[in-house]
Amino acid sequence: MPDRRRCLRIATLALLAAMAPLAAATPSEQEHKLILALIAHVQGMTTMKFLRNGEPHDAAEAAEHMQAKYKHFREEIVTAEDFIERCASRSELTGKPYMVTLADGKAREARGFLMQELRTMRQQGRG
Repeated sequence: MPDRRRCLRIATLALLAAMAPLAAATPSEQEHKLILALIAHVQGMTTMKFLRNGEPHDAAEAAEHMQAKYKHFREEIVTAEDFIERCASRSELTGKPYMVTLADGKAREARGFLMQELRTMRQQGRG
């Protein structure tokens, strides 16, 4: 019986060791570069307004805000999609979705807009 317990302890420790990398997930270098490219892309969208809790912000302010949230939540992010969900979709304080308006003046949810921009970037091999 003591051998069985010892084997069980060893198996448990091995399982915990195997799961440790999952607990401290961070994006791969490729995903990190894609996230930074997406932030830079947003920064370059001079006609865009980014609405956080109803307050408009220009592209540079939006990019700065996304960068700060990425820095804060980076260990929780694995993919660029995670980044959009965690850092660029909604207010942490109010839970309200972020919105964007482009040159056409129509407001749309930032999440959907950024997911489409990300798909385009992936198709073009950017990042």
